[in-house]
Amino acid sequence: MEQTLNDSGWRGSADVWLGAAYESLLEAGVEAVKIQPLAKKLNLSRTSFYWFFKDREELLDALVSRWREKNTGNLVKQAEAYAETVAEAMLNVFDCWLDGGLFDSQFEFAVRSWALQSPETLKEVQNADHQRLDALSRMFLRFGYDVAHADVRARTIYLVQIGYITMQTREDISVRMKRIPEYVEIFTGQAPEQRELDRFFARHGYSG
Repeated sequence: MEQTLNDSGWRGSADVWLGAAYESLLEAGVEAVKIQPLAKKLNLSRTSFYWFFKDREELLDALVSRWREKNTGNLVKQAEAYAETVAEAMLNVFDCWLDGGLFDSQFEFAVRSWALQSPETLKEVQNADHQRLDALSRMFLRFGYDVAHADVRARTIYLVQIGYITMQTREDISVRMKRIPEYVEIFTGQAPEQRELDRFFARHGYSG
């Protein structure tokens, strides 16, 4: 929705309120995502909120939608991206773990934490897990793996990365980049070619 002005001043916009809700979720969990604290944070009136959202539940639904579209949508897109080899396809997926514009790990952690206390959010997380695993499995099927191997390899990749996120693992970028060729080979059974690695490193601004 467009930014809105009236005689009493600035009301914000749907994106402004949603952005504040996102920040509060990451900073302090879903209990912090409440209308009055958000209004105070934005220096807006509480009533301004209702120009853009019916109630708090609609705002929370919008947060889940943003998470789903970004994290699940981009992971699926990367798994389906063109690649000449399965190693290159795996590197396409790895883009998600290194580019916050594709996959927001902090958002992922916050939503998964929220799901521990919300059955509705847990269903959303479970649906996302299913869609992501299915996309990774289809990636392997595309390169000739049988169904069982595709399934197990997809789970290995995905559960490792979710483990990174839930454990809030922090790695120096150079350490993680040095591990990439080994990860690709372990996950796919095929070592990446140097030209594939060079392209991958270049798009992440890594020179070794």
